[in-house]
Amino acid sequence: MLVENDASAGSTAKSPRLALPPPTAIRPVLVWRLILGVLLVALLAGLAWADFGSARPGLMMSPLAIAGAFLSAGELVRLFENNHQTPAPSRYLVVPGAVATVLASLAPSFWPFGEMPGAALTGRVGWVAIGLAASCFVVFCAEMRRYREPGSATTRLALAIFGIAYAGGLMGFVAQLRLLAGGPWGQDGRWGMLALLSLIVVVKSNDIGAYFTGRMWGRTKLAPVLSPGKTWEGAAGGFALSTVATMATLGPLADLLGCDSHRTPAAWLGGCLSYAALVGAAGVAGDLAVSLLKRDAQLKNSSTWMPGFGGVLDLLDSILFAAPVAFLMWITRCVGP
Repeated sequence: MLVENDASAGSTAKSPRLALPPPTAIRPVLVWRLILGVLLVALLAGLAWADFGSARPGLMMSPLAIAGAFLSAGELVRLFENNHQTPAPSRYLVVPGAVATVLASLAPSFWPFGEMPGAALTGRVGWVAIGLAASCFVVFCAEMRRYREPGSATTRLALAIFGIAYAGGLMGFVAQLRLLAGGPWGQDGRWGMLALLSLIVVVKSNDIGAYFTGRMWGRTKLAPVLSPGKTWEGAAGGFALSTVATMATLGPLADLLGCDSHRTPAAWLGGCLSYAALVGAAGVAGDLAVSLLKRDAQLKNSSTWMPGFGGVLDLLDSILFAAPVAFLMWITRCVGP
């Protein structure tokens, strides 16, 4: 703890005071975070509004998923490259593989000739798996061609496949949330829009609630080695705010979008509580997962081009981890129609 001893004219010293950091040391980061945060929210809101009226659900928002996979995969490779104890995979394999996985998950919805062959048998998640399998095949072929001597091929293969699965496979689940349609979901994609927005709202409200609660009342460390700033008190505050946000999303916002769940009040409330708890917890785990990767690479941020946020991976880490959990809860009808 930094202290100041303010000596008087004599030999008696006054009580020590906390030496607070100058406001100028904090202000630029907060300003950039506010500016970029407002711009990102405006971009998301604009694309969501345009996509909601699109003839093909997800068409207007798919570039966000593709860009997210592209940038996240590149930042993962940067983390691998900074860890000099292991050989890093080629970004020219990881980045295209992640993007290809997302494109495969979107393929059935944007197939221009009616229903895509095999789409009904493959199912929603099957195309994500197909994209992953194809990308893994390409990575193996590239390493076989590259191989000269033992000692590094297996590590590069493992890291490349991990990067593709993380940045591309998990982003594929984000895309699948938007593409929920057919059967009880209707054909116009409004439930898919609600599912996607619920994921983002729950995860980010959990982050905000945990941050402010932890700053004010946080005492008990949640993960002192990986993320010293996280506390159990903050986690409780994050759950409280995400619960309120879930109820607002699956209540008034659902009514605004024309989504009527026909659930009893008790079933609706139980779904909101379980959704906020499980999706929020998955988001916290995703944040800690990227903290693990950054600490192992001895880097503070996944990138440096987004002042106040660090990088795209720092922005998307909680969403990527929470997406499969949210998708499972929607398709099992824990929430929704």
